[in-house]
Amino acid sequence: QVQLVESGGGLVQAGGSLRLSCAASGRSVSSVSIAWFRQATVKGREFVALMPWGDSNTQYADSVKDRFTISRDNAENTVYLQMNSLKPGDTAVYYCAACAFCTGTYWPDYDWWGQGTRVTVFS
Repeated sequence: QVQLVESGGGLVQAGGSLRLSCAASGRSVSSVSIAWFRQATVKGREFVALMPWGDSNTQYADSVKDRFTISRDNAENTVYLQMNSLKPGDTAVYYCAACAFCTGTYWPDYDWWGQGTRVTVFS
């Protein structure tokens, strides 16, 4: 069982930055894959970034590549999402999710979810 708690969302002007945190308990973040997904009001849940378990390469959605960076702090048992050059289209509730064996971008594969943190980008 993994418990996830997101934080760091807020209101930011376009072009600004935010860093989201996903604090995990129950298992080490290095032993599970942790991904960020987002959901805007009228859209489905969208993959954003993935930190696979072990030493596999990170993955990003094309829409956030070169703007967002996912990282992991094993000592803090936390995964971060650094979001730069934010756009109004990034406005959504951001969720972190974990799975024991998956390494994909398909949200139904993920077993554990946080409560979400809202990001609003205004122009």
